[in-house]
Amino acid sequence: MIRVGVIGALGRMGQLVCRSVVEDPELVLVAAVDRSRRGESIGRVIGHPEIDVVVSDELDAFLQAEVEVAVDFTHPDVVGDNIQWCIDHAMHVVVGTTGLGPDELEEVGKQLELENGESNVIFAPNFALGAVLMERFAGIAVRVFPAAEIIELHHDQKADAPSGTAIATARRLEQERASAYHGPDAELLPGARGGDQDGIRIHSVRLPGLVAHQEVIFGAQGQTLTIRHDATDRSSFMPGVLLAIKAVSTRPGLTVGLESLLDLPVAP
Repeated sequence: MIRVGVIGALGRMGQLVCRSVVEDPELVLVAAVDRSRRGESIGRVIGHPEIDVVVSDELDAFLQAEVEVAVDFTHPDVVGDNIQWCIDHAMHVVVGTTGLGPDELEEVGKQLELENGESNVIFAPNFALGAVLMERFAGIAVRVFPAAEIIELHHDQKADAPSGTAIATARRLEQERASAYHGPDAELLPGARGGDQDGIRIHSVRLPGLVAHQEVIFGAQGQTLTIRHDATDRSSFMPGVLLAIKAVSTRPGLTVGLESLLDLPVAP
């Protein structure tokens, strides 16, 4: 049994993670940390009153509970400090909080090297397995259709824009496409053409009623190709989170994304 602690346990994603951990026979929830509702039973919150875990507002609760894998679904402003704390205390970490850029991830990798392999980190901008496949398929398509743009749509409480998934997809498209493409820049309204990430335009939509959606649109002479993924419920992220929790101890250093954890054929 893997001993799991969740940071941000009372958030929407945090509660789902706690419930999924409790219901998985290979895992055990031993600690829950959140800034709000200290002292409350996480078991009652997630519909499992038999779970005797009290919410704490201090990460030291993870030490007392002998947590092996910490899961972070918090906020871009605090996730870096949380990861560093876990590394300092020789805990593996699964990170679902987006907003970490290349510089921050590089620093995480350096800190892991300094700790001589006592901790591993898996960071994924999106834990939906369908989103992993969407990015993989887009990386193949861009070799034939180098003209591409990304539209990502999320709920109106999402803290970052564009999404981590969109940024990761744009970087992959730039790496994979055989030739460069630069669309028109002219716009009557500033921002109408979206943001430019590695030469790929990204358009972000934030509306109530959405969860997490992304489409990559490719254009060529006389045709278009659209690859789209829709997460209509946050439960879609849980299989990926559980996969990462079970795999992190066997993945030395920093792993970015879930693709390497899946048994996918080598891309042509």
